[in-house]
Amino acid sequence: MPARILVVDDDPDILEVTGFAVEKAGFETVFASDGLAALNASREETPDLIVLDIGLPEKDGLEVCREIRKSSDVPILFLTARDDEIDRIVGLELGADDYLTKPFSPRELVARIKAILKRSAPAPAAPEPVLAQGSLQLDPERHLCRFAAAPVALTGSEFRLLATLMARPDRVLSRAQLVDALYGYNIHVSDRTIDSHIRNIRAKLAQAGCAEGIVTVHGVGLRMGACTPG
Repeated sequence: MPARILVVDDDPDILEVTGFAVEKAGFETVFASDGLAALNASREETPDLIVLDIGLPEKDGLEVCREIRKSSDVPILFLTARDDEIDRIVGLELGADDYLTKPFSPRELVARIKAILKRSAPAPAAPEPVLAQGSLQLDPERHLCRFAAAPVALTGSEFRLLATLMARPDRVLSRAQLVDALYGYNIHVSDRTIDSHIRNIRAKLAQAGCAEGIVTVHGVGLRMGACTPG
Protein backbone atom coordinates (compact mmCIF):
# COMPACT_ATOMS: atom_id res chain seq x y z
CA MET A 1 0.00 0.00 0.00
CA PRO A 2 1.23 3.54 -0.71
CA ALA A 3 2.45 5.59 2.22
CA ARG A 4 -0.12 8.01 3.60
CA ILE A 5 1.03 11.61 3.91
CA LEU A 6 -0.81 14.12 6.10
CA VAL A 7 -0.31 17.63 4.69
CA VAL A 8 -1.14 20.47 7.09
CA ASP A 9 -1.25 24.11 5.91
CA ASP A 10 -3.77 26.93 6.12
CA ASP A 11 -2.96 28.14 2.57
CA PRO A 12 -5.31 26.42 0.07
CA ASP A 13 -2.85 27.02 -2.78
CA ILE A 14 -0.05 25.22 -0.93
CA LEU A 15 -2.40 22.34 -0.09
CA GLU A 16 -3.36 22.02 -3.74
CA VAL A 17 0.18 22.19 -5.14
CA THR A 18 1.61 19.96 -2.44
CA GLY A 19 -1.21 17.45 -2.74
CA PHE A 20 -0.78 17.21 -6.50
CA ALA A 21 3.00 16.63 -6.22
CA VAL A 22 2.68 14.07 -3.43
CA GLU A 23 -0.09 12.13 -5.17
CA LYS A 24 1.81 12.22 -8.48
CA ALA A 25 4.74 10.60 -6.65
CA GLY A 26 2.46 7.70 -5.73
CA PHE A 27 1.53 8.57 -2.16
CA GLU A 28 -1.90 8.81 -0.58
CA THR A 29 -2.73 12.22 0.87
CA VAL A 30 -4.81 13.51 3.76
CA PHE A 31 -5.25 17.24 4.38
CA ALA A 32 -5.79 19.54 7.36
CA SER A 33 -5.85 23.34 7.47
CA ASP A 34 -5.44 24.10 11.19
CA GLY A 35 -3.73 22.70 14.26
CA LEU A 36 -6.76 21.03 15.84
CA ALA A 37 -7.68 19.31 12.57
CA ALA A 38 -4.06 18.17 12.26
CA LEU A 39 -4.12 16.53 15.69
CA ASN A 40 -7.41 14.78 14.91
CA ALA A 41 -6.13 13.58 11.53
CA SER A 42 -2.87 12.33 13.05
CA ARG A 43 -4.89 10.12 15.40
CA GLU A 44 -7.64 8.99 13.04
CA GLU A 45 -5.78 8.64 9.73
CA THR A 46 -2.55 7.07 11.07
CA PRO A 47 -0.29 8.80 8.52
CA ASP A 48 3.16 7.46 7.67
CA LEU A 49 4.54 11.01 7.55
CA ILE A 50 3.26 14.52 8.37
CA VAL A 51 4.12 17.64 6.38
CA LEU A 52 3.41 20.33 8.95
CA ASP A 53 3.33 24.11 8.52
CA ILE A 54 4.47 26.05 11.59
CA GLY A 55 2.16 29.07 11.15
CA LEU A 56 -1.25 27.50 11.72
CA PRO A 57 -4.49 28.81 13.27
CA GLU A 58 -6.00 27.18 16.40
CA LYS A 59 -2.70 25.52 17.39
CA ASP A 60 0.59 26.35 15.70
CA GLY A 61 2.78 23.65 14.19
CA LEU A 62 5.20 23.62 17.11
CA GLU A 63 2.39 22.91 19.56
CA VAL A 64 0.98 20.25 17.24
CA CYS A 65 4.40 18.58 17.03
CA ARG A 66 4.76 18.69 20.82
CA GLU A 67 1.38 16.98 21.26
CA ILE A 68 2.07 14.32 18.62
CA ARG A 69 5.46 13.48 20.13
CA LYS A 70 3.79 12.58 23.44
CA SER A 71 2.38 9.42 21.88
CA SER A 72 3.87 8.92 18.40
CA ASP A 73 7.21 8.92 16.57
CA VAL A 74 5.63 9.42 13.13
CA PRO A 75 8.12 11.34 10.93
CA ILE A 76 7.40 15.09 10.75
CA LEU A 77 8.63 17.46 8.05
CA PHE A 78 8.16 21.13 8.94
CA LEU A 79 7.29 23.86 6.46
CA THR A 80 8.59 27.22 7.65
CA ALA A 81 8.85 30.81 6.46
CA ARG A 82 12.35 31.75 5.30
CA ASP A 83 12.93 34.13 8.24
CA ASP A 84 11.77 31.74 10.98
CA GLU A 85 15.15 30.21 11.85
CA ILE A 86 14.30 30.08 15.55
CA ASP A 87 11.08 28.19 14.82
CA ARG A 88 12.98 25.72 12.64
CA ILE A 89 15.49 25.01 15.40
CA VAL A 90 12.76 24.70 18.04
CA GLY A 91 10.87 22.32 15.75
CA LEU A 92 13.88 20.07 15.41
CA GLU A 93 14.40 20.15 19.16
CA LEU A 94 10.78 19.05 19.61
CA GLY A 95 11.47 15.98 17.50
CA ALA A 96 10.82 16.98 13.89
CA ASP A 97 12.83 14.98 11.35
CA ASP A 98 13.45 17.70 8.78
CA TYR A 99 12.27 21.10 7.56
CA LEU A 100 11.75 22.92 4.27
CA THR A 101 11.55 26.68 3.89
CA LYS A 102 8.90 28.50 1.86
CA PRO A 103 8.75 29.04 -1.03
CA PHE A 104 9.81 25.50 -1.90
CA SER A 105 9.95 23.29 -4.95
CA PRO A 106 7.33 20.50 -4.97
CA ARG A 107 10.05 18.20 -6.33
CA GLU A 108 12.28 19.04 -3.37
CA LEU A 109 9.40 18.32 -1.00
CA VAL A 110 8.80 14.92 -2.59
CA ALA A 111 12.55 14.17 -2.43
CA ARG A 112 12.60 15.01 1.29
CA ILE A 113 9.52 12.85 1.91
CA LYS A 114 11.08 9.89 0.10
CA ALA A 115 14.35 10.30 2.01
CA ILE A 116 12.60 10.41 5.38
CA LEU A 117 10.40 7.41 4.59
CA LYS A 118 13.41 5.46 3.35
CA ARG A 119 15.36 5.93 6.55
CA SER A 120 12.23 5.32 8.65
CA ALA A 121 11.45 2.03 6.87
CA PRO A 122 11.57 -1.24 8.83
CA ALA A 123 14.98 -2.83 9.18
CA PRO A 124 16.02 -5.24 6.43
CA ALA A 125 15.68 -8.98 6.90
CA ALA A 126 19.38 -9.44 7.63
CA PRO A 127 19.89 -8.97 11.37
CA GLU A 128 21.77 -5.86 12.45
CA PRO A 129 24.10 -6.18 15.41
CA VAL A 130 23.34 -4.52 18.71
CA LEU A 131 25.68 -1.53 19.12
CA ALA A 132 27.28 -0.85 22.48
CA GLN A 133 29.45 1.89 23.94
CA GLY A 134 30.04 1.83 27.69
CA SER A 135 26.63 1.40 29.34
CA LEU A 136 24.79 2.54 26.19
CA GLN A 137 23.15 -0.02 23.92
CA LEU A 138 21.39 0.50 20.59
CA ASP A 139 19.30 -2.30 19.03
CA PRO A 140 18.52 -1.35 15.40
CA GLU A 141 16.32 -4.41 14.86
CA ARG A 142 13.89 -3.37 17.60
CA HIS A 143 14.59 0.39 17.48
CA LEU A 144 15.52 0.30 21.16
CA CYS A 145 18.01 2.51 22.97
CA ARG A 146 18.99 1.78 26.56
CA PHE A 147 21.44 3.31 28.97
CA ALA A 148 22.26 1.19 32.01
CA ALA A 149 19.01 -0.73 31.29
CA ALA A 150 16.93 2.49 31.27
CA PRO A 151 15.06 3.11 28.00
CA VAL A 152 15.90 6.26 26.01
CA ALA A 153 13.17 7.40 23.58
CA LEU A 154 14.64 8.61 20.26
CA THR A 155 13.01 9.79 17.06
CA GLY A 156 13.92 8.02 13.82
CA SER A 157 16.46 10.67 12.83
CA GLU A 158 18.03 10.75 16.31
CA PHE A 159 18.28 6.96 16.36
CA ARG A 160 19.96 6.80 12.95
CA LEU A 161 22.38 9.59 13.83
CA LEU A 162 23.38 7.92 17.10
CA ALA A 163 23.78 4.58 15.29
CA THR A 164 26.12 6.22 12.77
CA LEU A 165 28.34 7.49 15.58
CA MET A 166 28.18 4.24 17.58
CA ALA A 167 29.14 2.16 14.54
CA ARG A 168 32.54 3.96 14.65
CA PRO A 169 32.81 4.95 18.32
CA ASP A 170 36.50 5.94 18.22
CA ARG A 171 36.29 7.83 14.93
CA VAL A 172 35.58 11.55 14.66
CA LEU A 173 32.90 12.22 12.03
CA SER A 174 32.43 15.64 10.50
CA ARG A 175 29.00 17.25 10.33
CA ALA A 176 29.09 16.84 6.55
CA GLN A 177 29.60 13.09 6.96
CA LEU A 178 26.72 12.91 9.42
CA VAL A 179 24.47 14.89 7.05
CA ASP A 180 25.29 12.45 4.23
CA ALA A 181 24.64 9.43 6.46
CA LEU A 182 21.31 10.81 7.65
CA TYR A 183 19.92 12.50 4.53
CA GLY A 184 21.90 11.17 1.57
CA TYR A 185 24.23 12.96 -0.81
CA ASN A 186 21.72 14.79 -3.01
CA ILE A 187 19.88 16.88 -0.41
CA HIS A 188 21.28 20.08 1.10
CA VAL A 189 20.77 20.28 4.86
CA SER A 190 22.20 22.90 7.20
CA ASP A 191 24.69 21.91 9.89
CA ARG A 192 22.22 23.46 12.34
CA THR A 193 19.90 20.54 11.67
CA ILE A 194 22.56 18.06 12.81
CA ASP A 195 23.40 20.29 15.80
CA SER A 196 19.74 20.29 16.87
CA HIS A 197 19.53 16.50 16.66
CA ILE A 198 22.80 16.15 18.60
CA ARG A 199 21.49 18.54 21.27
CA ASN A 200 18.34 16.40 21.62
CA ILE A 201 20.32 13.17 21.89
CA ARG A 202 22.68 14.62 24.49
CA ALA A 203 19.78 15.90 26.58
CA LYS A 204 18.01 12.53 26.49
CA LEU A 205 21.18 10.62 27.36
CA ALA A 206 21.94 13.04 30.19
CA GLN A 207 18.43 12.58 31.55
CA ALA A 208 19.05 8.82 31.58
CA GLY A 209 22.28 9.36 33.56
CA CYS A 210 24.87 9.29 30.77
CA ALA A 211 27.52 11.80 31.79
CA GLU A 212 29.42 11.86 28.49
CA GLY A 213 27.46 10.69 25.46
CA ILE A 214 28.62 12.58 22.36
CA VAL A 215 31.88 14.55 22.39
CA THR A 216 32.62 17.58 20.20
CA VAL A 217 36.15 17.68 18.79
CA HIS A 218 36.38 21.38 18.01
CA GLY A 219 37.14 22.17 14.40
CA VAL A 220 36.84 18.52 13.38
CA GLY A 221 33.52 16.93 14.26
CA LEU A 222 31.85 14.56 16.71
CA ARG A 223 32.55 11.18 18.26
CA MET A 224 31.11 8.96 20.97
CA GLY A 225 32.09 9.58 24.59
CA ALA A 226 32.67 7.06 27.35
CA CYS A 227 28.90 6.66 27.95
CA THR A 228 29.28 5.83 31.63
CA PRO A 229 26.93 6.77 34.47
CA GLY A 230 27.51 10.25 35.85
